[in-house]
Amino acid sequence: MYVYAFGNIQNEYDYQLVWSDEFEYEGFPDSTKWSYDVGDGCPNVCGWGNNELQYYTKNDADNAFVKDGKLTISLLQEKMGSKEYSSARLVTRNKGDWKYGKFVIRAKLPRALGTWPAIWMLPTDWKYGGWPNSGEIDIMENVGYDPDSVVGAAHTGAYNGMYGTHKNNRIYVPDSHSNFHEYILEWKPNEYHLFVDDHKYFTFHNENRTTNEWPFDQRFHLIMNIAFGGNWGGRKGIDPTNLPQQMEIDYVRVYQKKPE
Repeated sequence: MYVYAFGNIQNEYDYQLVWSDEFEYEGFPDSTKWSYDVGDGCPNVCGWGNNELQYYTKNDADNAFVKDGKLTISLLQEKMGSKEYSSARLVTRNKGDWKYGKFVIRAKLPRALGTWPAIWMLPTDWKYGGWPNSGEIDIMENVGYDPDSVVGAAHTGAYNGMYGTHKNNRIYVPDSHSNFHEYILEWKPNEYHLFVDDHKYFTFHNENRTTNEWPFDQRFHLIMNIAFGGNWGGRKGIDPTNLPQQMEIDYVRVYQKKPE
C-alpha cells in the first residue's frame, strides 16, 4: 500500500538546532562530525549482515566528497578489498549521538538496479544487546528495483526483519532520484514519526511494555550509505552497467526540545 500523505508535521515541542552539517566547505566530510564504517563487515558480519556486494572506504574522494554545498556518496564498480564495488558509509557515532529529537536530512537518491541507499540510525551503546535487541530506526531506504518507493521501518527484539515481524511503511516519491527531498524523523518518548517533506507516512508507538518492543530510550547515531546488491537490494538482480551512482546530501540538521 502506498501512502501519499495523511498529515503535516505538528510540533508539540519548541525545538532548537543542536547539530548540523550544511556542507558549506570542500573536501572530505568534516572529521569532527563524521567517521566511516570501513570494509566488507568481515569477520563479524560479512556482507554487513545482508550479503551486500560493496566495500566501504575511508577518506577516498571517489566515494565521499563535499563540493558545491553538497556531500556526495558514490557507488563505483572497482575492485576494493574482497569486493568488486566500492562505496562509503558515514556515521556520527561518538560525534553526534542523541536521545529523541527531530532529524532532517535533505537528499537526492541514486537509481540503478541493485542500489540500496539508506539514511538510518543505530544505538551507540547497545545497552539491550546486539541487533536487533537494542533497536534500529530506518528513516529512509530505497531499492533500485522499486525506485519510486521510499520505505521507513523499525527493528526491535520483538519486531525485526529476521523474523518477518518488523514494522514498516512506504511512500510514493517518483522524483526522489531527480529532486531533493527532506527525509525526517521526529522521535519522542512515546512514539516516532517518519516524513518525506511534510507528508507523514509511518508511526511506531511505544507500547509501554518492555525494551523488547521499545528500545528507543537510549542514544542513537546517524548513518548514511549506499549499499549494492544484498538480500533486499539485490532481490531482483543488479546492473553494474548503470554505475557509478550517487546519493547527494544537501544538509543534515538535528533539533531537540529546548530546556524548560
